[in-house]
Amino acid sequence: HVQLVESGGGSVEAGGSLRLSCTVSGLPSMSVSMAWFRQAPGKEREGVASIDSAGRTTYADSVKGRFTIFKDNAKNTLYLQMNSLKPEDTAMYYCAAVWLGGDRLRLASYKYWGQGTQVTVSA
Repeated sequence: HVQLVESGGGSVEAGGSLRLSCTVSGLPSMSVSMAWFRQAPGKEREGVASIDSAGRTTYADSVKGRFTIFKDNAKNTLYLQMNSLKPEDTAMYYCAAVWLGGDRLRLASYKYWGQGTQVTVSA
């Protein structure tokens, strides 16, 4: 049984930083494609960042240069380092695992999902 658990969310002022974590269990290895998505109230879930089995990364234009996705395979943990946070980054953040093909920042491209962690950025 595959389980993804996010943590590290919270409330910060604009310009601040947060590091989100996603602990993975039930997968044979961490050598799979993973991604972070987010969903703000009243909006559809959108892709934020992805990392493939070789460590190659993809970012949404809205976070490029501010966010970094990386993983620690030994700890079975995926991270999202978020710097220079803006109020528009406020959302529930979800991690996803196992790419099914297609756009790496598309919701339907991933098989497994966590329950989310809330990020709130004040002006």
